[in-house]
Amino acid sequence: MRRRELVLLLGGTMIATHALRAQQKATPLIGWLSSFSAPRNLDDLSRDPAQQGLRETGYVEGQNMAFEYRWAEGHYDRPAALAADLVSRRVDAIVTSGGTPTALAAKGATSTIPIVFTAVGDPVRIGLVASLARPGGNVTGFSNITIELMPKLLELVSELVPQAGVIALLVNPNSPNAELLIRDMQEAARAKGVKLAVLKAGTESEIDAAFASLVQLQAGSLAVDPDAFLLSRRAQLVALASRHAVPAIYPHRQFVAAGGLISYGIDDAVVNRQAGIYAGRILKGAKPADLPVQQPTTFELVINLKVARELGLTVPPSILARADEVIE
Repeated sequence: MRRRELVLLLGGTMIATHALRAQQKATPLIGWLSSFSAPRNLDDLSRDPAQQGLRETGYVEGQNMAFEYRWAEGHYDRPAALAADLVSRRVDAIVTSGGTPTALAAKGATSTIPIVFTAVGDPVRIGLVASLARPGGNVTGFSNITIELMPKLLELVSELVPQAGVIALLVNPNSPNAELLIRDMQEAARAKGVKLAVLKAGTESEIDAAFASLVQLQAGSLAVDPDAFLLSRRAQLVALASRHAVPAIYPHRQFVAAGGLISYGIDDAVVNRQAGIYAGRILKGAKPADLPVQQPTTFELVINLKVARELGLTVPPSILARADEVIE
């Protein structure tokens, strides 16, 4: 082969390679890092509010963007390795779901790939961002106040079951927020003049054991920690609450949808949609440092009257009047 032909061939190969890379890069890839388990029906992912937010910014999965999903399944020792794997896949952005562990894991894995977190209590205190208004670096997102809301759950369940002198609190001891939650709830219980019985469960068998001890503790009601592992075991928790006939209040509406009594917390759908919008803006060139961390403004109270009747409870009109959704 002549030298001129060889140069043309190599030049053509390089141009084709660059064109292929440009074509590949034309489809952005978002890493989705979650503390939760994958849904049983993967088609549900296309209906996730985060994807709605992305569609509002012009990105549709399977058309002009793609996801790489990683699920920690409620295990706090997994997010670091999962985040590192997403970085190795050269994703264009990472969205974290399920609180502090996934957000910190993502930040620990990269200082350059943009990160949008959700459900983090105090991102400034734990070092995720410099401030809410000016996050700095490659991280921004949506703070929640789930731990701060827990005393409100204690007030609600006290209003619903005023005769309960002992309220149990079910906590996952593996959660990074466990000690803070226990301290806040003990203060709230003292202010209400009720006794707080702390139950700890980080495995399915420990959940069973915790419910078995409710009778001995003479607990008249139960409040559940806003924890990813416990949320992933909501079917077990709701079934045990029914079996032991204990009125339980939960921090996520998914518990009530699974047959639980009452829930009060942030509207996750609103937050996830906003996270999708942030991710879309970042894909269009926005920098996380310029996108302020936002806090929730929408909260929802959901109550299942059928479960209340089964427990022999009369729901006070004051609760019904405040409910965003009443399940008959």
